[in-house]
Amino acid sequence: MKLVFATNNPHKLQEVSDILKEKVDIISLNDIHCHEDIPETADTLEGNALLKAEYIYNNYHLNCFADDTGLEIEALNNEPGVYSARYAGTDKNPEANMMKVLQQLENQSNRKARFRTVIALIMDGKTYLFEGIVNGTITKVKQGNAGFGYDPIFMPEGYEHTFAELGEEIKNNISHRAIAIKKLCDFLNSI
Repeated sequence: MKLVFATNNPHKLQEVSDILKEKVDIISLNDIHCHEDIPETADTLEGNALLKAEYIYNNYHLNCFADDTGLEIEALNNEPGVYSARYAGTDKNPEANMMKVLQQLENQSNRKARFRTVIALIMDGKTYLFEGIVNGTITKVKQGNAGFGYDPIFMPEGYEHTFAELGEEIKNNISHRAIAIKKLCDFLNSI
């Protein structure tokens, strides 16, 4: 089965390809010659995932899926949430985003957080949503060099290392995106 993954993020593309392995043939936006910066103007993760999937389905007439992910920090009223990629500015600088989070939590004892991914799948004109959540905490300093985004400051529940320290194999089995992708996979296998 072939599906377009509506993302321009090479890290996400690689991560999802690694998770799905041989189960689904992932086609990138580049493969379909889509070079537009698809707008993410919704105020929810679900809304942004749908906007991206609908854009591809309506303009390219291909079955596709898109995701949106947010880091939700309890002490910050679930910020940065839908604005995670551009939390410290529109240039989407991961380092600046992490620094802003660490500064805002500097005197906070409550460091509970969760990553949440929503996937919107459009197949043959029908829309399906899948969600993955992983709970954890925000560290006081960056730890590790692997991964991307907020991985160096997010420690998943039950682990003593951040996503950036755990390595791709472990992260790709326990992450929010892995959970949502597994639900997507189970669904695709059931039809």
